[in-house]
Amino acid sequence: MHRTHALLSALLAASLLVAVPGSGAAVETDYTLRVDTTRTGPSIDDSMYGVFFEDINRAADGGLYAELVQNRSFEYDPADNAGYTGLTSWAPHSGTVDVADDDARLNERNRRYLKLGLPAGVINSGYNSGIAVTKGQHYDFSVWARADRTARLTATVTDPAGTPLGDPVRVDVRGDGWTRYTGTIRAKRSTTTGRLLVTGDGTGTLRLDMVSLLPRDTFKGHGLRRDLAEKIAALKPGFVRFPGGCLVNTGSHHGYDAPDYERRRSYQWKDTIGPVEQRATNWNFWGYNQSYGLGYFEYFQFAEDIGAMPLPVVPALVTGCGQNRATDDPALLRRHIQDTLDLVEFANGPADSTWGRKRAEMGHPEPFKLTHLAVGNEENLPDEFFARFTEFRAAINAKYPDIVVVSNSGPDDAGGTFDRLWQLNRQAGVQMVDEHYYNSPSWFLENNDRYDSYDRNGPKVFLGEYASQDNTFFNALSEAAFMTGLERNADVVKLASYAPLLANEDYVQWRPDMIWFNNHASWGSASYEVQKLFMTNVGDHVVPSTATATPSTRTPITGAIGLSTWATAASYDDVTVTGASGETLFSDDFSGGDSRWTKSGRGTWNVVNGAYVQSDAAAEDTLVTAGDRSWQNYTLNVKATKQSGREGFLVAFGVQDTGNHYWWNLGGWNNTQSAVEKAAGGGKSTLISDGTRVDTGRTYDVRIEVRGRHVALFLDGRKWGEFTDDRVAEPFRQVVTRDTATGELVVKVVNAQGSPARTRVELGVPVSASARATVLQGLPDDVNTEFTQPIRPSTGQVRVASTFTHTFPPHSVTFLRIRSRS
Repeated sequence: MHRTHALLSALLAASLLVAVPGSGAAVETDYTLRVDTTRTGPSIDDSMYGVFFEDINRAADGGLYAELVQNRSFEYDPADNAGYTGLTSWAPHSGTVDVADDDARLNERNRRYLKLGLPAGVINSGYNSGIAVTKGQHYDFSVWARADRTARLTATVTDPAGTPLGDPVRVDVRGDGWTRYTGTIRAKRSTTTGRLLVTGDGTGTLRLDMVSLLPRDTFKGHGLRRDLAEKIAALKPGFVRFPGGCLVNTGSHHGYDAPDYERRRSYQWKDTIGPVEQRATNWNFWGYNQSYGLGYFEYFQFAEDIGAMPLPVVPALVTGCGQNRATDDPALLRRHIQDTLDLVEFANGPADSTWGRKRAEMGHPEPFKLTHLAVGNEENLPDEFFARFTEFRAAINAKYPDIVVVSNSGPDDAGGTFDRLWQLNRQAGVQMVDEHYYNSPSWFLENNDRYDSYDRNGPKVFLGEYASQDNTFFNALSEAAFMTGLERNADVVKLASYAPLLANEDYVQWRPDMIWFNNHASWGSASYEVQKLFMTNVGDHVVPSTATATPSTRTPITGAIGLSTWATAASYDDVTVTGASGETLFSDDFSGGDSRWTKSGRGTWNVVNGAYVQSDAAAEDTLVTAGDRSWQNYTLNVKATKQSGREGFLVAFGVQDTGNHYWWNLGGWNNTQSAVEKAAGGGKSTLISDGTRVDTGRTYDVRIEVRGRHVALFLDGRKWGEFTDDRVAEPFRQVVTRDTATGELVVKVVNAQGSPARTRVELGVPVSASARATVLQGLPDDVNTEFTQPIRPSTGQVRVASTFTHTFPPHSVTFLRIRSRS
C-alpha cells in the first residue's frame, strides 16, 4: 500500500468515523472558504503560544544546561536509580580512587567528593557517546579541590584511546581547604566521543568536587547550550512554563519534605538558586538525578532572554501523575505557601528585599516581571487539591493581587476528575485553568470545536500540555488542525504549549517531543515545524471565517473482541458474543484450551482451572484477541477477576489490531478510575470515565453492547455508562487572523488527507495580486531525524484576488499572508 494512504486506511479499519474524499489518490475535493472581513473576532494575546520545559528525557543536565560533565559532584546514588553509584560516568585512570562522604565534604548540600591517593586520575565520559568538542572552541574547566600536600592537577579532553585533543589545564592545589581552581581548554580537534581526564601528581591525598567543563560559547553567555536555546528562541514563545509537570508535584519516600541532606527531596525552588556548588543534587521523578545547575534563576533569565513571560509551577502538596496522596500537615502547607510568596519576591521584589537581594546577588538587580504562577499539576484527588489550592491562592492574592494564580483540571481531557475540578474552579471564580491531554491523531481531528462551547465568562484556559501520540507528520497535521480551533477560540484559550519540549535521543522517558538532540546535534520534529509556523504567524485578532466540510462515511463500530491486563494478574471466564438477533457468534468457557485466542506476545496467558489467566503482574498491554474483525451490532459478556497487581482488567471490543480498538479499562491508573479508551493508529483517547475501582479476588460480570456507533456498558448487571462515538475526523481545517502591523490577512489551512483540496477562497475585500505562501508538506509517516528533515517549510508567491481558487496539497499546512488594499 502506498504510505500516503496507510494511516487513513488504518483509521478506517478501526471503525472510526472519518471524513474521506472521493475515490482515487488524485481526486480533488472542492471546498469553499468564506472570510467575513467586515467583522472582528477575538483578540489574540502576544503570549498565546509558549513552551513548556520539564526536565524529562534529560532535557536539563545533558541537554539545555551546557555542562559537559555528568555526575560532576559524585552525588549519584542507588537510592535514586538502581544502576547508580558515586562513580557513575567516571572510571579510574590510575591510582586509588574513592567516593567519600565525611566531615571533609564541600558543604551539607554537596556531601560527596572524590578522594584520590596520589598519584591518581579519573576519566569522565559525559553524556551520550561522550563529550563533544569542536575544533577551535574554548571550554572552561573548573574544580573545587583541597590537598594535604601541594599537588599538581591536570585536566584535558582526550579521545577514547587517551590521545589529548587540546592543551591541558595545569594548576597547583595548595592547602587543605576547599578552593575553586579554573582553566581553559582549547580544542585542537573535533570529536563526539571525548573524555575528560583529570589527574593528580604528587603524594598524599587530593580531594575533588564539582568537576566542571562548560563550553564558553553558550546562549547569550548564560550557560545554556546554544543550538537548543536558539531553536526554542526561534519559536518566539510568548511564555515559558517551568520546571515541570510531574517533576514538580510528585512526592517521594520521604514525603514532601526532608532535611537538606536527605535523598529524594521534593522539587523546591529555593534548592535551585545561589552559588551552584551550594545547590542540592536531587532525585528526578523521571528516573535520573538533576544537578539544579539549571535552576529558577536560569529559568527566569532564559525567559527574559527570549522575550517570553515566565510561568513557574509550584507543588500543591497533592501528588499527581498516577499517584494519589495528599499531605495533611498544616505547618508544612504554611511553609510551602510562604515559599511561594518568597518566590514572587525573588522574581519581582526590589533589590533591597530579602529575596530580591538574592536575585540581585546573582547578577540581576531588576525584577523579572512575573505575572502568572501555577499551583499544582495533574492532581488525581480533586477536592483535596482544590482545598490546598484555595489556601495558596488566598495568600498570593492577599499580598500580590496582580498575580494570576493558575489552577488545573487534572491529567485528562474529560472524566470525573476533569468535571469536578472544572466545577470547583468555576464556583471559586478562578482566573485560569490548566488543561492537559495526550491523544490520538483522530481525537485532534475530531475535536477542533472543543472550546466553541466553553463559557465565555468563566475561567480562561491554559492548555499547558498537549500532543498527538507520535512524532510523524500526520501527528503534526492533526495538531495543526486542532490549533486552528485554539485560535478561533482565543477569547477562551489564552495560553497553549505543546509538550514535552526536549528529548535526548539516548535518554527517552516520553515521546512525542518537539526538539530532539544528542551531544552534538539537534533537530526539530514535524511538530516543531508546525508549532513554529503558528507561533511566528499568530496575528492580532481572529477574522471570522467558515469552510465547507469533507463528505463523511458513517459506518458501525466493527471488530473482534479482546482481553488484556496492565501491571496486573487477572483471570477471565465464560466469554460469549451474541448478535443483535440473539444468535451466538462466539462462546468460550476455556474447557478446551485457548486455541481460539491470538496472543500479542506480552504477558503469560494459560488456561488454569477452567479460566483464562494472565499471571504476570508486571506485564503491560497483554492484549489477546478472538473473533471476527467484521463483527458489528453485538453483545460481549465475560467474567473477570483481578488476582494481584496495581490495576484491574481490560475488556476490548471493536478490535482491528493491537493499535486500533476500544477497551473498557476497569481499575486503571493505579486502580483510581475506570474509562473507555479508543486506540487509533497506536494512540489512545478517553471517551468516558468515572471513579470505579476493582477489588482483588472479586468476580465481575462485564457486558458490552455495541449497536451501530452507540455502546452501552454494564457492570454486574447495572449500567455503568454509555457513549456514541460519532465525531467526524475532519481533515480540512482553517482559521484566518489579521496582522495589524503589516495589514495582512493570514489564511491558515490544514489539509490532513491524501487528496488535494481545491478551494474557492472568498475574501470580500480588494487585495494585492500576490501573497506569500509558507507550506509544510510531506508523507504522513515522515519523521525528521538528525540526518534528514523531510518536513521543512517552503516559501513562495501565489496569485490571489478578492475571490480566487487555490489547491492545497495533500497532507499539508499552508499559510497565506495576503495584503488587504482596503
